[in-house]
Amino acid sequence: MSEEIRIIVDHEHAGERLDVFLSHFLDGFSRSFLQKKITEGCVLYNEKGVKSKQPVKAGDEILLAIPDPEPVTAVPENIPLEILYEDEDLLFVNKPKGLVVHPAPGHETGTLVNALVYYLGDDLSSIGGVLRPGIVHRIDMDTSGVLVIAKNDIAHRKVAEQLAVHSIRRRYRAIVHGRIEEESGTISKPIGRSQTNRLKMAVRPDGKRAVTHFKVLQRFDAYTYIECSLETGRTHQIRVHMTSVGHPLLGDTVYGNIPNKFRLQGQTLHALSLGLVHPRTGEWIEVTSDIPDYMKHLLEIL
Repeated sequence: MSEEIRIIVDHEHAGERLDVFLSHFLDGFSRSFLQKKITEGCVLYNEKGVKSKQPVKAGDEILLAIPDPEPVTAVPENIPLEILYEDEDLLFVNKPKGLVVHPAPGHETGTLVNALVYYLGDDLSSIGGVLRPGIVHRIDMDTSGVLVIAKNDIAHRKVAEQLAVHSIRRRYRAIVHGRIEEESGTISKPIGRSQTNRLKMAVRPDGKRAVTHFKVLQRFDAYTYIECSLETGRTHQIRVHMTSVGHPLLGDTVYGNIPNKFRLQGQTLHALSLGLVHPRTGEWIEVTSDIPDYMKHLLEIL
C-alpha cells in the first residue's frame, strides 16, 4: 500500500529543481529520500517519469506515491536528564549543548527522545508520533536550555495552541560579535527558507512574521552579551535576526562563520526560561535554567 500525494506547482516555486521543490512542500521528507523515490519511479511529472534536476513550472502536476513506512520507534536509552520541573502533565528539562532533540537521519539514537522514552516509557503524548513522543517544540542541537515535554495528548494540544498564538514567554542568552551600542532594541524582519541553501533560513520579504526583542547585559571589546525574548518562534530566529543587523552569534558557523579563538562547537545560545499557562490548572508557570558552564567560562575570559 502507498499514499498518493498530488501537487500543483505554484508560481512562487516555479523554476526550482523537482527534488528541491518537493522537499520544501513536503515537511518531514528529506531531499535524499525524495531523490531516491524519484529514481525509483515513485514520482510522475505531468504523468511521466522524471529526474531530480527537472525544473518545475507553474501549473504543472506532480504525483508522488509514498510507500507505507516501516514501523519504527524511538529506542529507550539510559541518557541522563536534568529535570527542572515535573508534574502529571508536563516535564521541563535542561537540554545540554550538542544533544539532538529527536531521531533523524544521521542521529537515529542518542537523542533527547531516546532518553525520554527510557525515563517515562509510554507516559508521553502521542501526537508527535513514534519518533517525537512528547515533543511540542524544539531547540537546535548546539543550543542549550529549557525545553517543555508533554506527558499526554491534552497537555500537548494546549501547549501547542499557546505556541501557535505566540503567548508562551521565551527568554534566551547569547554572545554576539561586535559591540551593540544601544541598550535594547527590536528586530522585526520576516523569515523564510533560504533560496540558495535549503538548510538555512533567511530574512525574506515573503517570509513569515518574526519579531525578536533584545537588551544588552554586558559589553566587551569585540563582543556583546545579550538577552533575547521571542515574540514569534521561527526556525533559527535569533541567529538569523542578529546576523541581519551585523551581530552574528559567536560560534555560529552557519550564519556568522567568523573565525574565533575559542574553539567553540556551535552558537553560544542558551534558552534561559520558558513560561506558559499550565494546561490543567490554568495558572502561569515559568521555568528557568542557569547558563551552562562553558558560557560562564567564556564570559569570564571576555
